[in-house]
Amino acid sequence: MNNPRPLVIDQKTSNDRLVMHVLYGMHTVAWLSLGTLAIIAVVVNYIKRGDEHDPLYLAHHGYMISTFWWTVFWLVITSPLYLLFVLPGMAAHTVVGLWYLYRCIRGWLRFSNGSIP
Repeated sequence: MNNPRPLVIDQKTSNDRLVMHVLYGMHTVAWLSLGTLAIIAVVVNYIKRGDEHDPLYLAHHGYMISTFWWTVFWLVITSPLYLLFVLPGMAAHTVVGLWYLYRCIRGWLRFSNGSIP
């Protein structure tokens, strides 16, 4: 007879919260580093998500990961606009950048309040 493993919920520490705040911060200011901080943060999100059991933390790691990949998707899709003229490409990338910033700030605030994004 199979005996399922019990669900283990780790007690979160202030260090765990600090890591999430740092990750949200890295995603939020990633534009200053031309996306390098976002790439580092998403790698850490994937690593931390694999070890996570808390639903709140899992949801926020997933939220940051999906925000990152949707942003990459829209940046790639709108890149051909630069071929028409620089202005449409810049406008599209500005909109995508503002959407990314909105998602980062919204998720960070929801994490600070202890709610799922």
